Order: sequence, then structure tokens, then C-alpha cells
Amino acid sequence: MESKRSAGRPRGRPRRERDWHAVPEKTRKSKVKVEEVSDDQQVGHIKVKEPTYNHLTELEERVNDLGESWETESLFEDIIEDLAEPNFFDDVDACTPEQAVRYRQQLRAVGPEEFCRLTVDSRTITAKKLLTAFGIRPPAFLEGMPDESYFGLLTLAMTRELAKRAKIVKYNTIDDAVHLLKKSKNIVVLTGAGISTSLGIPDFRSKETGLYSQLEKLGLGINDPQEVFNIDIFRDDPAIFYSVAKDILPNTKKFSPTHAFIAMLQNKGKLLTNYSQNIDNIEANAGILPEKLVQCHGSFATATCQRCGHKVQGDAIFADVKAGKIPRCEKCIASLRSKGPLKRKRSSNASSRKSRRYHDDDDDSSDDRYDIPAAGVMKPDITFFGEALPDEFTKRLVKHDRDLVDLVVVIGTSLKVAPVSEVVPYLPAHIPQIYISRTPVSHINFDIDLLGDCDVVVAELCRRAGWDLDHEMAVPKEQEIEATLEPGYTSRHNFKVVDPVAEF
Repeated sequence: MESKRSAGRPRGRPRRERDWHAVPEKTRKSKVKVEEVSDDQQVGHIKVKEPTYNHLTELEERVNDLGESWETESLFEDIIEDLAEPNFFDDVDACTPEQAVRYRQQLRAVGPEEFCRLTVDSRTITAKKLLTAFGIRPPAFLEGMPDESYFGLLTLAMTRELAKRAKIVKYNTIDDAVHLLKKSKNIVVLTGAGISTSLGIPDFRSKETGLYSQLEKLGLGINDPQEVFNIDIFRDDPAIFYSVAKDILPNTKKFSPTHAFIAMLQNKGKLLTNYSQNIDNIEANAGILPEKLVQCHGSFATATCQRCGHKVQGDAIFADVKAGKIPRCEKCIASLRSKGPLKRKRSSNASSRKSRRYHDDDDDSSDDRYDIPAAGVMKPDITFFGEALPDEFTKRLVKHDRDLVDLVVVIGTSLKVAPVSEVVPYLPAHIPQIYISRTPVSHINFDIDLLGDCDVVVAELCRRAGWDLDHEMAVPKEQEIEATLEPGYTSRHNFKVVDPVAEF
């Protein structure tokens, strides 16, 4: 499963995903640096200024409360992330996809000043409608206000677009993607939860079916289901995590056709590195070698005592995890036993009662019924919110892959989780990039978007490449897969199985 780096955010309006490191939101600077928006600033002949509000919503009050320039940057980029959608809108006066592509290309060709002169200044299009060319829905709180009220957001939308890597225009078709796969020798593959969902493992963010959606219904006494994976909350009360850990514990030795596809790239001598955001360790089942794999968010493969640092194989704690119990360090317990008999826990202890809310183990002979304060809690070696990523992540990316990579393939992830989301922008812009997932992303310009179930997309790529994807769950060779170009795009393709045969 793709790990989850946005804990601590109250529910309500969506925001961009938080960094892996626990940086308070109000002190977080935006990643895209823009100049402070002031009354005197202009883009082209557009005078940028903050609008005046009469009926203040929470978002509007935050706008009015801003003082420091970095706060302005952070807020308005948050607004853009809130309003950004990968598809265009039928319920607003929006640019068509074809128009949007032309406007984005024009911005890059002539620069922001001339672009503004040719568009908004010449009154060929309103700022409100032009926002939609950059995938931004005009905010409801500006509805009915003068068009200049949209200038601030438009300025940042253009800055955001120019900060993106420019698409390589010669790569557009599915056959282009196949050609790149066949010729490349050092492919960086970045994967997320989408490559495991066909195994019945839920992703984190899908509505209704995603893990976070399911956790919301459990009433765990936390503000946000993502707090289950917050390291501070784990240290305060590990029972909260262990009450749900059984639901994300990998319990299969299987792997998906997409895992098999990545292993195939490795076996063909093409895989440079697989950066996985998943914590299920299924890559190992598929045979991806440890030296080719960076588990960016750790995994259940091992577990470590939070007191003495004793490390064990992950399956050593699986029995306790499956029972919803807190696994304790056997080394710590053995050391305590050697010093004398253990004392029973005091039933009046509030924290003990709090922990017992999450499991029904009332066996007085269990170690859980004894007061062993020095016996450390075992924690799977997955990276929680507030913990640093493994050193291997940065070391491999900076000192090895950046200079060798000749193709980037992103599969089954929305790339909203930092710093893994920064891998793609960090790699050289001239290296081709392919995106495979069910839905497109708007914050990164990939050269080719292949949209659909990951297993279906990789099956079609292998068929066209003449590669045999040997997997019991793979799409049968006789099965027809329909691939259509999305209207308004030259490089966005949608895949679906046509009238599936009975065995698929």
C-alpha cells in the first residue's frame, strides 16, 4: 500500500498533502517561490491586488489575516491546490481541453507578460475563464466580483505552470511509450498503492473504499484518520495504531501483474531503481532485488523495539498484530523477568484503560496484564508522519539515479506525498516520463499519460512490445483492450477491457 503522509490535518475542505516531516501548516512555505503579491505588482498590464470581501468564509478570513509574504505564498498555493482538478468542468464557463493546451503552450512560448497582453489585457478572454486553462476552478467566494479579483490566483496559476517541467513534444502515442520502454536501459519506476489494489489491498485515499474512508467510520477518537500513522500519537498510545494495523497487514504472498511487469524490466536489464511508496513489501514476492528497490516509506518486513532498538523480522509480531494487540519486545521482557517477578497492572491506571479500549484481551496470564513499563513497544519499520525517510532514499536518488536514468515510469500513485512527490521533478527534465494510473494528475507534465487499471495498461504495453507477461492474473492475450485518445489531448490515452472474456 502506498503510505500516507498527511496526518494531523482536520477534516473539512481538502488541502495539498503535507510533507513527511511534521512541519506545522502555518509555518510551511510553499515549494514554488513567487514574489509577494502587493498593490503595485503587475503581470503584463494586470494589476495584482487582493480582493475585498463582504461575507467572510473561513478561507476568506485566512486571506485577510495574512501579513508575511511567505504566508501569502503558502495560502494561495493551498488555494490553487484546493481548486485544481485534473479534468475540465462542465458546470462552469471553462476553456475546452484544446483551448487549455493552446493557452499553456502560448504562455511558455511568449512569457507571462506578453501572454497577459494577448489574453486578459486585450479582452479576448476573462481572467476567470483563463484560470480554467490551468486546471483551476474559479473559487465560489469570488463569484460576482469584478474580473480583476481573479488576477492574484491567475498570477500564481501561471507561476505554477511555468515551474513545471515542460512536456517533451515528440513523445505522445502508446507506441512512443513502447519504443521508450524497449530502448531504455536505466528506467526509474516510481510506484504507489494502485499497483496492489487488484490483490484486494485498499489504497488510502479512494472514496468509500480507501483505508482513510474506512477509518473515519470506526470512531477512534482522533481528529483525522491519518493520525493513526502519526508517530507522536503512536508513542502516546500505540493501541490506536494496532487497533487497525491488521487491516493493512500484508497477508498474501501473491503479487499483481504490474509487480510482474516491473520484475520483467529488471530481468531484461532495464530497471535502474524501483522507488516504492508501498509498505506491503510485495515487491519482494515478485522477485525485485533489494539492490534495485527503495522502500521510501519502509515496510512490514521488519520491526524495531521503540525502547532498546532490538530488530526482528516483521512476521515475528504478526500474530499480535492480527489479534489487535500491542506487540512487546521479547528482549526487554526477558531482561525484566531475569530481575524478578512482574507486577500486575493497576486497573485504575487511565492510560491502561485507554489502551484496552482497542482490544478485548482479558487473559490475566498474558504479559499484557502486567506492568512492564520498560518493555518496549515493537513498531513495524514503516515510516510514520513525523519520521524521516530512510537514508537510502536521498542517497540513491542524488548520488546514483539522477545521472544514470534514461526513462521515468510512474505507476499507481497521485504523487501528492512529499518528498517522494519531488522525485519526478528532481530528475533531469530532458528524460522522458510516462504516467500510468486510473486518473491523471495536474501538477506534473508527463510526456505520455496512460490511464486505466494498471494491470490492463501494462498488459497492452507488453503485447505491443512483444513481451510475454507471464502471470496468472494477467489479461489474456486474446482479450481485446481498447485504448482511446482523450479529446483535446495529444498524449493522454484511456484504456479499458472490451467485453471481458470469461476467464478474466
